[in-house]
Amino acid sequence: MKKLSIGLLVIFLCIAGCSASVEPELTRIDVQKISEEGLNDGEEKIIASNETLKKIQQAFDKVKWSPNTKVEMARKEDVFATFFIQEEKNMPESLYHYRIWFKGETATIISEKENEGYGRLTDKEQVEVLESVLLAGE
Repeated sequence: MKKLSIGLLVIFLCIAGCSASVEPELTRIDVQKISEEGLNDGEEKIIASNETLKKIQQAFDKVKWSPNTKVEMARKEDVFATFFIQEEKNMPESLYHYRIWFKGETATIISEKENEGYGRLTDKEQVEVLESVLLAGE
């Protein structure tokens, strides 16, 4: 009985060790600027620099989300961004779409993720970082 218990423990530890979860990682963002008429103005860019991705992730970490909130915006978004997130090792990246509006010292974000939904970023410094990276391409 003791040998069987030890054997099961060893097998369990091997399985648990092999299936270690990976921290989700933002690997790339595709950004499309939207014109005032609501059309993609043809300007599309890919953000893949680790430094820039970290800046964007820090800004998104400060967004206050209201899941399950339906909103209607008066105008089209300024930016349509697709986030590529590696959620599991050796699996394809998951894609998440964000519509982002900038107005003054605030960014309004609508996410398709259920646990996010409608979000607002009111940290002036982080809004400036997000706007400069996504709109100006810094």
